[in-house]
Amino acid sequence: MSDTTLLMLGVLAAAAAGLWAWRRWHYPSFWLAIAFPLTAISVRATWRKVALGCNLTKKRQRFWFTTVPGLVSSTGVVRVRRKFQRIAVDTKPFMWLPKPTRYGWRVTLHTLEGQIPGDYSDAAERLAHSWGVHAVRVSSPRPGRVVLSATVRDPLVRVETLPSSADLLKVIVGRLETGGPWMIDFKTVPHWLNAGATQSGKSNLANALVQGLAPQPVALVGFDLKGGVEFTPYSPRLSALGTTRTECVALLDGLVGLMTSRMAVCREAGARNIWQLPDDQRPVPVVVLVDELAELYLMADKSEKDEIAKTSTALLRIAQLGRAFGIYLFCCGQRIGSDLGPGVTALRAQCSGRICHRVNDPETATMTLGDLDPAALASARAIAAETPGVAIVASQDGQWYRARSFYVSEQAAEHAATTYADQAPAWADVISGHASQMSDADLAEFLDSIPDPRKA
Repeated sequence: MSDTTLLMLGVLAAAAAGLWAWRRWHYPSFWLAIAFPLTAISVRATWRKVALGCNLTKKRQRFWFTTVPGLVSSTGVVRVRRKFQRIAVDTKPFMWLPKPTRYGWRVTLHTLEGQIPGDYSDAAERLAHSWGVHAVRVSSPRPGRVVLSATVRDPLVRVETLPSSADLLKVIVGRLETGGPWMIDFKTVPHWLNAGATQSGKSNLANALVQGLAPQPVALVGFDLKGGVEFTPYSPRLSALGTTRTECVALLDGLVGLMTSRMAVCREAGARNIWQLPDDQRPVPVVVLVDELAELYLMADKSEKDEIAKTSTALLRIAQLGRAFGIYLFCCGQRIGSDLGPGVTALRAQCSGRICHRVNDPETATMTLGDLDPAALASARAIAAETPGVAIVASQDGQWYRARSFYVSEQAAEHAATTYADQAPAWADVISGHASQMSDADLAEFLDSIPDPRKA
């Protein structure tokens, strides 16, 4: 082997090793400089075949030169002549140039006549396999346009802690499959329903929420019918905590009374909600964290029927009217089914924020996501047990996404609750407007029915 050949092989080996190291240690720059240009060329070059294979083309009439057989000469040679005539051809949707994203690329298409975005959503899995990417999501910014967002690799394999949000009632709890932050914004989506089996990441999401809300000027109220084992470690930051059904009923009565008093304040000030009030008159927002929602509706015997009905009515009233008056719900449960009664179904209708982790029964997934998108339901049922924290989220933009919350240990959430204990307003101060309408005896009895979690 000549020296030139050896030199060329050495250069190629060094280049391959350098590219591998570049891709391994700084993938974003490698993706933008090397991988994406090659991917964009491949996508544009194969688009016609891919569209034809995914049934995204349309037959159109075009004038074209065709070859038709002529006379056969005595030598056996067929004389061919060209003819200009209309023929049916397969026309692909027009594709703009792909644009890079952090985890893949996106491209805008012009839909053909008779096509809707649903046609491309139905073909999303076939498109992903054709281009060899992790997933393809479809969105439509305006009529006649469809945006394909391809994810080359799954961004949820490893989720790093993201910076906290500085905005009130906004908490970044994880990452979406698009690579963007997964944010729970109570001002935009006031009430949330969070379903998930044991070890699915449901409690971890609650930890992330407590850690994010702890430094904010909000009141946290807990409903923990596991005897308080879930939320008691966060008691320094809680303004009130109900650990039995009796305490939860009294707490719900207080929240309904608080909502009524805030209605009167807004009516007198001519405001539609508390956010239109002056800063010095605006009451503190209240975030209600409910763990094991089903326990509020389970009935052991008929003697509990009236108490459950009262609980269901109060919780539904808060979900229907609480947003305007600064009361927000985050309800968690392992199982949420219609067999718990009509109160759960009515509450589900008021919770526009939906989060579904891995569940043990399909009815819970259907109850959480079934009325939004059948594709979201199928994706929720496919969550593996080896991926805790992965969930299907109905986002505030009207679409659903796969997402994963970053890991927040119980110790980290407890440390945040202890650090920001001074941010927790006393329950008597929270309901001060409602308490002014009560007698001293009724107020004392009402406050005694709800133990102060910080003195437990």
